Amino acid sequence: MDKQNSRFRWSVFTSVLFTYLLMASQRTAPGLITDQVMRDFSVTASTIGLLTSIQFFVYTGLQIPMGILADRYGPNFFLIIGAFLTGAGTIIYSLGTNEFVLFIARILTGTGDATIWVNMVLILGQWFKVKEFVRLIGIAGMTGSLGFLLATVPFSAWIQLLGWRAAFFSAGILLCLCGILLYYVLIQKPKQIHFSESATVKDGLKREKMSVLLRRIFSSRQAWALFFCHFGVVGAYVGFIGSWAVPYGMGVYGMTRSAASQLIMVGLIGALIGAPLTSWISSRLGTIKRPYIVVHLTILLSWCTFLLFKGMPPFLMLYLLFFLIGFGYGASALTFAVVRQTFPIEEAGVVSGVANTGGFLSAVLLPSIMGMVLDHFQHASSSISNGYYYGFITPVIFSIIGLIGIMSIKEGSREKGYS
Repeated sequence: MDKQNSRFRWSVFTSVLFTYLLMASQRTAPGLITDQVMRDFSVTASTIGLLTSIQFFVYTGLQIPMGILADRYGPNFFLIIGAFLTGAGTIIYSLGTNEFVLFIARILTGTGDATIWVNMVLILGQWFKVKEFVRLIGIAGMTGSLGFLLATVPFSAWIQLLGWRAAFFSAGILLCLCGILLYYVLIQKPKQIHFSESATVKDGLKREKMSVLLRRIFSSRQAWALFFCHFGVVGAYVGFIGSWAVPYGMGVYGMTRSAASQLIMVGLIGALIGAPLTSWISSRLGTIKRPYIVVHLTILLSWCTFLLFKGMPPFLMLYLLFFLIGFGYGASALTFAVVRQTFPIEEAGVVSGVANTGGFLSAVLLPSIMGMVLDHFQHASSSISNGYYYGFITPVIFSIIGLIGIMSIKEGSREKGYS
C-alpha cells in the first residue's frame, strides 16, 4: 500500500503534530517559574539567563547533525527518541535539587527539542505529496505557535493548581507517552499494514560518502539561499520577542509588565494566522516564492517603520507592527516547503537542518547585539528610546539578508524522490 494515498497518513499527521505541540510548549514554559526557581534554588538572574539560553544553543547546534542522521537512518527513530528525551528532561527538571541538575535537564530537553522540526518535515514529506505538503507545513508551523500559547495562561493555571514541580512532572510523563504513541504509529502499525518503501529513500545516502554529500550541500546556492531566507525571517521575531519586547514596551512607552506582555501575544496571534494562511495562498497560487517575497518585504518595512519613527511609532501602529512581524514568522514554514519542492527527499533532512540553523543562529545573535547597543547608550546617559532606535538597525539588516535569500531561491519541482 502506498503511504501517500493511505488514510493512515492522517493518524501520522495528528500524532506527530500533537507531540510537536507539547515539545514546543516546553521551550518557554520554564519562564513561567523564573521567580520560584530563583527563590527555591537561591540562584542569580545571570544563572537563570544561562539556564534559559543553554537549551537554545543545544537546539541550534544540533540542527545540521540531526538532518544528517535523519537522512541516513530515517526520521522515525530520532523523533521517538526526541520525545522521550524531552519528557525525561522535563521530569528531571521537576525533580531538580540544585542548579546543576537543572542544567542537565535543560540540555536533555534541548537535545530532544532539536529532533522535532527536521524529522517532522521529513516524516510529513514521506507521507504526503508535494501539493498537500505545502498546505500542511503551514498547519505544522501554527502548531508550534500554539505550543508557545499553551505555555502561557493554560500551563500557568496548571502550575497554580498543582505546584510547579507536579505540573512539569506531569508534562514530562505526557511527553514520554507521546514517545510510545509515535513508536506505534510510525513503526509498529506501518509494519502491520505493509506500506511500500521507496528504495531511494531507504538507500540513497548509504551509497554516498557523507563528506561528498556535505560538500555538495554546502556548495549549493539554493541551500545557502534557504539559510539566509530563514535567517532573516525567524531571528528578528524570536530574538526580539523573546528578549526585548517586554523591556521595550516598559522602557519606551511606560507600559506595565502585563501590558507589555500583550505585545508578545499580538505577535503570537500574527504567527498563528500567518502559518496556515500563507501556506494556503501558496498552494492556491501554485508558487511559494512570490508570496514569500511579499512576506519578507512586509517584515522589512515593519522594522524600517521603527526607524522612521525614531524607535517610538504611534501606539496603535505598534500593535499592528508586532502583528505583521509575527505573521511573517508564521510564514517561515514556507522555507521548508521550498526544501521539499526543490531537493530530493533523501537530502531534505540535511538541507532542512541548514535552513533551520540559519533561523535560530539569527535568534541567538540578535538579542546579544541589541543588548550591546542598549548598554552603550545607557552608559552614554542617553535616552532609552535612542538605544532602541539604533538597536532596531539590527533586525532591519537581518531582514534585508532574508529578502536577498528569498529572492535568490530558484523555484521548481524536482519529481525525483517525491513520488
